[in-house]
Parts: sequence; C-alpha cells; structure tokens
Amino acid sequence: MKSGAAAGSPWLFSALLATLWLAFSLAATPVAAASSGPIPATGTVEVVFSPWDDGEGAIIRCLNEALHTIYVQAYVLTSRPIARALQVARGRGVAVYILADADMAEKGTSSQIPRLAAEGMPIWLETRYAAAHNKVILIDTESGKGTVITGSYNFSWSAQARNAENLLILRGNPALGRRYLDNWKRHRAEAQAWKVRH
Repeated sequence: MKSGAAAGSPWLFSALLATLWLAFSLAATPVAAASSGPIPATGTVEVVFSPWDDGEGAIIRCLNEALHTIYVQAYVLTSRPIARALQVARGRGVAVYILADADMAEKGTSSQIPRLAAEGMPIWLETRYAAAHNKVILIDTESGKGTVITGSYNFSWSAQARNAENLLILRGNPALGRRYLDNWKRHRAEAQAWKVRH
C-alpha cells in the first residue's frame, strides 16, 4: 500500500501541475485575445464618402453630441469648423484631448493645432513615427454609447472638397471604443506635450 502511494505521488503531482497550467492558460487566453482579436459587431455604422457626402458636417454633428470626452488623433487638423466645434465642446464642459503629427502640426501653414494649444487645449505631438497618420476621433468611448470616427478622411478642407475620402462613424460598440482608446493612450504615452516643445 505504501509503495503504491509513493509510486503514485509523482504522477499525481505531474497531473496537478498539468491541470493548473491548463486552467491558467485558458483563463489567460481571453485577456490576450482582447487586445488583438476580433471584436463582435454591435451598434450602428454610418458611411460617408467625400467629395459627394458632407464628412465635415458629419464630424461636427458628432462633436456637438459629445457629453464627457473627445479624444482626437490627427495627422492633419486644418479645418476651422472642426477646430471650432472642438472649442465649443470644451466650452460646454467636455474634456478634449488632441494627439497630432508633430511635423504637420508645426510646419503646416493652415494647422489649427497652434491656435488650439494657445487657448489651453491639451495637445501632444507624435515624434516617434515617420508619419503619425491616424485620423481618429473618439467621443464618450468610456460609456456604452460612445462613437468612434475613423477612415482616410483628414480633418481638412481638402478632404471634404478636393479628395476622394472615406469616413466611418461607428456608434454603440463599447469594446471597439475601448480598443481605440487604449491605442490612443499608448500613443499619448510616447508623445511630447506641446508646452514642453514650445
């Protein structure tokens, strides 16, 4: 009896380790997948194609609906109406945060970034990449009713009037909003505050 129990101990220990490893692996899998895997489709999708559709107007309508937060990730922000809508949102108590491509923000002759920074809007400049080419606006994405705006559409007059562009307005997908907000924060951690550079 004793020899059988002793002989079974290493097997029992190995089986226990294997069970624990499997349980840990299964528990860890959803966390890892959540950062890069597919997201279930929920909510609504609005599609805008310029120059035929009014992309600028669609963006401004979304900004006017913001209740708590707006996170902008811009390669180009030269549209005065969009800049004004960001100012108006901030004036009514919405927290507005902007990430911008450093070269386009500083060297672009029509960039609205310096003006927004001068008015106290929190702005960070991305310097790590050859081009910080994202065109994203996140509105109230901490809530279940947030909006993600993305596409090829730069926040500019040319994107509306001269270029062939696409714009997606995705509402009511909390998981998508969190994924975009996490990415925004990752870029923000690498960026330089406007006041540090100027």
